[in-house]
Amino acid sequence: MRSPLIKFIFFFSLIFGIMNLYIGLRTWQSLHLSLFFSPITFGLLMGTLTILPVAGRLRSLYRPHAADRLTALVSSYWLAAAYYATLLWLATDAAIWGVSVFFPLRFVLPPYLPGLTVWSTVSGLLLYGTWNALHPVIRHHTITIAKSCGPLTDLHAVLVSDIHLGPLIDNSRLRAMIERINALEPDIVFLAGDIIDENVVYFAQNKMPETLRALKSRFGAFAVLGNHEYLGGFPDTAVQLLEQAGIRVLRDQSVLVNDSFWLVGRDDRMRYRLTGKPRRPLEELMEGLDVSRPVLLLDHQPVNLAEPCRQKVDLQLSGHTHRGQFFPNNLVTKRIFEVDWGYYRKQDFQIIVSSGYATWGPPIRIGSRPELVDIRIQFTNKKDR
Repeated sequence: MRSPLIKFIFFFSLIFGIMNLYIGLRTWQSLHLSLFFSPITFGLLMGTLTILPVAGRLRSLYRPHAADRLTALVSSYWLAAAYYATLLWLATDAAIWGVSVFFPLRFVLPPYLPGLTVWSTVSGLLLYGTWNALHPVIRHHTITIAKSCGPLTDLHAVLVSDIHLGPLIDNSRLRAMIERINALEPDIVFLAGDIIDENVVYFAQNKMPETLRALKSRFGAFAVLGNHEYLGGFPDTAVQLLEQAGIRVLRDQSVLVNDSFWLVGRDDRMRYRLTGKPRRPLEELMEGLDVSRPVLLLDHQPVNLAEPCRQKVDLQLSGHTHRGQFFPNNLVTKRIFEVDWGYYRKQDFQIIVSSGYATWGPPIRIGSRPELVDIRIQFTNKKDR
């Protein structure tokens, strides 16, 4: 069940270890005269910070009840610090090399200046990223679907994805999110996966399902699973807990809401990697559906958009990408996904991809904003020209 997570931890440990070795050596070379550490103490500190994220993940894997918020907080912030320190040291070393080649003997830098510059910049980025992550915005979209929707002429929906509830995104953050959603007074709430950050035991023990029950909407709340519910190893338990919270989880299922529109929920692609059982094709899920009614699709990952377009889906709602979460990762997600964030229309097919409400790993965002997506859908028999 958990072999993909074990493989991920192994390769992550290898890459993260190389990063820490590099930034540790460069930091010591630049700042050792200013540090109150012996080489051995500094090496032990760097070694501890290197293994902390991996040790925490392994402990939560084999002892899921042992969620240590402080350990998670320190290791997560170090992940971000090491990431940006690596990028900044590489840029600094490239600049120093360029100066030495093209302007030999003209500039002599104080040895402490590169290290001071790198770590001051990292500190500033972490402070800004923390503030940014704690201040979600509400994005508004008004769209038209050129179909009759029974008794409804419009639908007010709220989309939220990638909450990653766990030790770092706790009940206080969850309550604040629910208050903002309820204040919008939606007709329906869509949760597009990665609701739980793997540790379902922590989610249950901290009574998060009870907190989620405070969500209010006219037609209820519907959800699909994301890759992190699968990576945690207990997707069935995650479904049970979410349904205890009054949330209808659709796993390759469709439902006719209010005798008005179809809502199709796809299981996450991670299912195949963990169970060997692929999710059902969308064509199969759509079989027998009266597509003269509006068809809305919940799918955690916005991939293979030709498929819902071909199957006459009117609106797809997704998350997963976090819009990179850290700059310059957003440049990568733009290359990987046809739509990594926001609204996109292709003929009659429309899609909205959320950057997510919270964070995975480091509780910071740089280059993207956390968000709730407030959607007004208007139904009409006449297509807009």
